[in-house]
Amino acid sequence: MIYQIFGDEDNPIVEIALTRGEQIRIESGAMVYMQDVALEGKSNANSGGLGGFLKAVARSAATGEGVFITTATGNTDSARIAVAPATPGMVAKLEVGARQYRLNTGAFLACDNSVAYEVRSQSFGKALFGGTGGFFIMETVGQGDLLVNAFGALIEMEVTPDRPLTIDNHHVVAWDATLDYNIHPASGVIGFKSGEGLVNEFHGSGKVLIQTRNIASLAQLLIPYMPTSSN
Repeated sequence: MIYQIFGDEDNPIVEIALTRGEQIRIESGAMVYMQDVALEGKSNANSGGLGGFLKAVARSAATGEGVFITTATGNTDSARIAVAPATPGMVAKLEVGARQYRLNTGAFLACDNSVAYEVRSQSFGKALFGGTGGFFIMETVGQGDLLVNAFGALIEMEVTPDRPLTIDNHHVVAWDATLDYNIHPASGVIGFKSGEGLVNEFHGSGKVLIQTRNIASLAQLLIPYMPTSSN
């Protein structure tokens, strides 16, 4: 994938160059502008029919992405399309192939047509605390480039066997699929005494991408300023 990022880190637009017949997948609704590009909305699954549609629904529940995904095809050798994330924050490229990744809610922005992401089941404990997605999580397959977006800045952190890493669930963007993880309240199973909510505890060897801002915390801050119905 050949692309350029315009704007600042907080409000980027990603312009992707396409040759004739070249295809990429983008999050539905992410397109900003395009030239010599054809768009086609498809079910967010690798198979057709009712089974494919149900997989797309499960995919949507697991990632927060739409049931449909947009395929962009270049009509000339100088085609281009620009995409932007829904939230202000950085965009980063992940090279999928030797490393596969798992994605948190809303992280997906665009990818090569040779890359996909599939529903993987989670254990009961992870599903119980996992929030969006429940019993499912998304894992990349294939080989190529994947663009992910964050709310705020993106920071890469390393996990080693001797040093597990605990991260607030709302700050996790993506992580190596080889990492083991547990989801639990920060203050223990019996409650949320610290006020920190759910955390992801990663074990093994690999990297985790985190975002510096928490959209759930922002939503809580805005509640007192939202209009309410009067009697």
